[in-house]
Amino acid sequence: MRVLITGAAGFLGSNLCDLLLAEGHEVIGMDNFITGKKENLAHLMGNERFSFFRHDVSKYIFVAGKLDAVMHFASPASPNPNSPFGYTNLPIQTMKAGALGTHNTLGVALANKARYLLASTSEVYGDPLEHPQTESYWGHVNPIGERSVYDEAKRFAEALTMAYHRFHDVNTGIVRIFNTYGPRMHVDDGRVVPNFIKQALKKEALTIYGDGEQTRSFCYVDDLINGIYKLLISDEHMPVNIGNPVETSINEFADVINALTNNPEGTVYEKEQRGEGDPQRRRPDITRAKDILNWSPNVSLDDGIMNTINYFKSELGIQ
Repeated sequence: MRVLITGAAGFLGSNLCDLLLAEGHEVIGMDNFITGKKENLAHLMGNERFSFFRHDVSKYIFVAGKLDAVMHFASPASPNPNSPFGYTNLPIQTMKAGALGTHNTLGVALANKARYLLASTSEVYGDPLEHPQTESYWGHVNPIGERSVYDEAKRFAEALTMAYHRFHDVNTGIVRIFNTYGPRMHVDDGRVVPNFIKQALKKEALTIYGDGEQTRSFCYVDDLINGIYKLLISDEHMPVNIGNPVETSINEFADVINALTNNPEGTVYEKEQRGEGDPQRRRPDITRAKDILNWSPNVSLDDGIMNTINYFKSELGIQ
């Protein structure tokens, strides 16, 4: 296949480029580097099956030649307001990537009669009242809250994708991505994985907000990318959850980080800083992914975190 990937210089986009090239496909990457990093693609610049152009997906997109697939992965994704890459600090860009970017990339797919895959998110479920979350759950989202710039952009993107499928018969797919970690995450992303690893590598106590009993489900990036690829080459049109169904409390996660980094400083608790709409529990129901794609995650938390620690050591210049 000849595949266009938007957000190609991002955490997920760059890993997707690697997998598609490894599978023998031709990849055209697109990014405007608002949150993506040139370094994530540097190793691909000599590959004859990879090309790249800098472009903002909210503007008209033209790609010469026939495309077989379009994968729309361009968007800020961190909810942390203290991160320069957080979507609350890039609200207009986030909305435009989800709305105009989806419209433009769907137009490219329509013109090429190409398979289209939208990167959606577990954030479409908001602060869920259903647990675990199934694809049939409609969500519990505040449409005017600070997080809405991401949540509602993705919900609109899903609606537009289904409209193009139903009205224009575009061969569309939607992946709802749950918490993912691994190499090429931004060190200053602001979420719990990079925060804990940075503190542990500096031999600092890990800062836990609240009582630490809030939970997340952590999926290693290789597992996630494999699931996304299986969805791309499938005929599925309805949303599919891709994530790890193993639920881990923040307290348990802190213990894993400290053990793997030999950090003796333990943890310190501070007053909870839970933002509006921030879920206390999140866990995917992956029954559809198992049934339709024959997919489930394989990488253990210890192995995935160790790979991530080694990447962060390199990024931080720590031996």
